[in-house]
Amino acid sequence: MGRKRLIKDSQINEVMDTLGKMHPEAMCALDHGSEFELLVAVVLSAQTTDVSVNKVTPELFKKYPVPEALASASQADVIDTIRTIGLYKTKSANIIKLAQKLVDDFGGAVPDTFEELTSLPGVGRKTANVVMAEAFGKPAIAVDTHVFRVSNRIGLTDAKDVNATEDQLKERLPENMWIRAHHLLIFHGRKICHARKPDCENCGIQEICLHNGGTK
Repeated sequence: MGRKRLIKDSQINEVMDTLGKMHPEAMCALDHGSEFELLVAVVLSAQTTDVSVNKVTPELFKKYPVPEALASASQADVIDTIRTIGLYKTKSANIIKLAQKLVDDFGGAVPDTFEELTSLPGVGRKTANVVMAEAFGKPAIAVDTHVFRVSNRIGLTDAKDVNATEDQLKERLPENMWIRAHHLLIFHGRKICHARKPDCENCGIQEICLHNGGTK
């Protein structure tokens, strides 16, 4: 089946430039001070907000600043520390097992490859891509609900799932734009291109966006 709803290749730079002007503050919203803290924070952020995660991680990282400390933690204590976020029981088990694997298999260091990262408990494709991009500066695009929705709504992609969306974004965007595009699409989804009612009147790309008719 051929693609039916894509903006022109020649419009992509304008879209990215405009989003950059609209959201100059776009960056990773998870508070962290190390590669390990970033990894744990991203795992905790699944199906909850970055704001909620940022409320629990200061205490968590104070108690367990390195993988060795978290690897020997009591799950009950970790649960008590992160209880206000969603899926805290599963996440508490995952981050403890994750820390144990970091210690046992990687000498306590966070690996920088997709294959190694996804071998860690609780780490899927999105988390691995975020860590590769943010911690190691490797070109990657993490597709969360915002990136999936906005990319397909605008017409950057025309995909039915997150993996296909990631593939199309990588195909259409130059590598040096991947990390920045990830942040811009997230911020645009949070601030303007809302799931239920996008704020098209205040969107700088409304004349290009296919959701709005793509009149340009």
